[in-house]
Amino acid sequence: MEKEKYVPEIKSQLRSRSVVVPEVIYRASGIKILGTRIKSLLFSTDVAIIKNNNANSIIAVYPFTPQLSITHAILEVASVPVFVGVGGGLTSGPRSIQIALQAELLGAYGVVVNAPTKNDVIREMKSVIDIPIVATVASLEDDYLGKLKAGVSILNVSGGPRTSEMVMEIRSKVGKEVPIIATGGPTDASILKTIDAGANAITYTPPSSSEIFTDVMKTYRNAY
Repeated sequence: MEKEKYVPEIKSQLRSRSVVVPEVIYRASGIKILGTRIKSLLFSTDVAIIKNNNANSIIAVYPFTPQLSITHAILEVASVPVFVGVGGGLTSGPRSIQIALQAELLGAYGVVVNAPTKNDVIREMKSVIDIPIVATVASLEDDYLGKLKAGVSILNVSGGPRTSEMVMEIRSKVGKEVPIIATGGPTDASILKTIDAGANAITYTPPSSSEIFTDVMKTYRNAY
């Protein structure tokens, strides 16, 4: 039996309050992207949280029209690779493609397209940018095989409580070579289930700044 390696850890007093992703995520195989192995992706657009966490990377997708000012702000503060949302639903076609190109030029490691994105848009986007295209899959009815053929490099499975089942089904169809990112759920058990189903990397949704501040304020009040 292989002996577990001891990992020395250096901490900072001023940076001790940070978002820590569940340790169980690191049982995933990871995905090597542009030479960097990524197992954990923090799902956030909060620049304070993006600056204070231990995830391998950031996935910055939000329910508004993608804006370069937001992309620039996130890339400016992040110390790890960032995957940026470029639309595909309300914002699609040439606009998404141009946003994707600008994201690449600003330093994004990859772009994330929404589930409704058409294959011809993906195909044209692939001809314009060099960084990976990540396609969100919200249902097994999604044409994820068509998206892979059109130029998607990574699938991002987000199926709520059915995510692990979806990952297992998709993995059986695409084989072991296609990288899969997936939401892990709220517990170590649900994360492990998703990894065992075939996910290579896990997205983690951190508590909000207000939730973190609630605990901080309780500590402050108890000090008096």
